[in-house]
Amino acid sequence: MIHMIRLTMAELPPLTINLWQDAQNLLQYDFMRQALLAGTILSVAAGLVGYFVVLRYQAFAGEALSDVAFAGALGGAAFGVNPLLALIVSTIAVALLMGGFGERLRNRDVAIGTILAWVLGLGVLFLSLFTAHSSGSGSGFSGVTVLFGNILGISAAQMKFIAIISGLAALTLIVIARPLLFASLDPDVAAARGVPVRLLGLGFMALLAVTVGEATLAVGALLVFALLLLPAAMAHQLTPRPYAALFLSAGLAVLMTWLGIAIGFYSGYPSSVCISLFAFLSYVAVIGGLRIRRLALAGRPVARR
Repeated sequence: MIHMIRLTMAELPPLTINLWQDAQNLLQYDFMRQALLAGTILSVAAGLVGYFVVLRYQAFAGEALSDVAFAGALGGAAFGVNPLLALIVSTIAVALLMGGFGERLRNRDVAIGTILAWVLGLGVLFLSLFTAHSSGSGSGFSGVTVLFGNILGISAAQMKFIAIISGLAALTLIVIARPLLFASLDPDVAAARGVPVRLLGLGFMALLAVTVGEATLAVGALLVFALLLLPAAMAHQLTPRPYAALFLSAGLAVLMTWLGIAIGFYSGYPSSVCISLFAFLSYVAVIGGLRIRRLALAGRPVARR
């Protein structure tokens, strides 16, 4: 599959000023249509979940789970277990462990950092074991794939898995969005009103784990954090309305994924790197624009009546 993609990439038409024609050229290839479809599904789930990650101050937990995904996938490959299954199971297990802290998770940076260091060590160990005993096996799996993703090489079976799991995750999050929003903004009052705050926290951590695990297939464990966090952070800055920000986050994630895949298609650079770089530049532009606007408004004289 990878060799077929490389051969095709060498014969790609050049990028022109006719963007409509360029888009048609891009969609001629089966692997690009599949990459765009998978990227869209993953991005919607990542954008929706990412908004609550920002709202609940759990960005560090999300970063830790991406490293758990790295260690879990390589551990499964090293010991002959399906890497995708091992990745999902390990991230959910650690996420539920973190969720056991409840709202105290916000103040447990040291504990999460300790888990992060331990998991990274395991990941390096599993990578060395896999490289020593399984390299050249022809399975199409490698440590580089886990670290940086391979959205252009997603198989049909992985596509079905992504569609089912992402659809369920997005639907579940939309259903619980209202009580989860209440529990995120004021957990004490929510608990007093009968909202199952602890159960919602555990459920959200499981959704976060599944989203991180799936997104690792596309952008890799090292870069999944950008797709999960940056669109949500921009949406959080652009509108104070929770539901508008929630769907804006999903829309921005999809847009960044599309543009990142297209840039990678025509430039030859890895699509995952292009997605992350475009997300970062967009975030810098949004934050910079908002600060300039605030400074301009602060310096404007107040009209006297």
